[in-house]
Amino acid sequence: MSGFGFRLLAVLLVFAAPFQTIPVTADQVPVRHMEGLMHGFLALRTLEGTRLADGEMTQVAEGNRVTGHLIFRFKDGSVYADTTIFTQRGAFRLLSDRLVERGPSFNQDMETSVEASTGQITVRYKDKDGKEKVLKEQHELPPDVANGLLFTLVKHIQPKVPRTTASMVATTPKPLLVKLAITPHGEEPFMIGSFRHKAMHYVVKVEIGGLTGFLARLMGKQPPDTHVWVLGGEAPAFVKSEGPLYAGGPVWRVQLASAGIF
Repeated sequence: MSGFGFRLLAVLLVFAAPFQTIPVTADQVPVRHMEGLMHGFLALRTLEGTRLADGEMTQVAEGNRVTGHLIFRFKDGSVYADTTIFTQRGAFRLLSDRLVERGPSFNQDMETSVEASTGQITVRYKDKDGKEKVLKEQHELPPDVANGLLFTLVKHIQPKVPRTTASMVATTPKPLLVKLAITPHGEEPFMIGSFRHKAMHYVVKVEIGGLTGFLARLMGKQPPDTHVWVLGGEAPAFVKSEGPLYAGGPVWRVQLASAGIF
């Protein structure tokens, strides 16, 4: 699942410090299965089961270049749309990611663009007075930057690997580079109709470095963990996730949607 990811973990503090690189070795996740054509549907719900939005995801591959689209349309008119382009030559490498968050379901309207190959980060947002602002910054991004790639990466992580890390550019709207620490927490059973399966449960923790990270822990502002369940085997697939969709947002559940009767 390509365009999802990360963006379920773009969670930051409103007092973010200037852009900083966390001193952790950048290890790109190796490609175990070539990503290809995909089209699926998702449901976004509260943890209590209330349906908030309907989602659709597509993925198209042209050689080693893959483009993924994800969109959630909320009942209140809000829109969450993510477009991710990456390569899969031995290891995954982000080329670009563009995320749009708009409507009353979000703290503020924001459009974030990350050009990983050039290091250009552009954030368009509205301030408290409703005036449109554009923030542009140039940075040297590590090769493991994973905006829009989280749920692609977890499908390729070996469950026996105790810890996998990736980088992410998060915005509040000020850009901040954080680390994602991904750890497996064992298999859990689930049912699809009368078929019984097991999914690997991964926990993804946001690690904020420097003074910002220290203040986050001190003030109880550490972003909550995101939980991801992946079906393994020859054709790994996303099953479910629970975590915040935007900065400071509540924990919501994303899972596969069932087709209606027609």
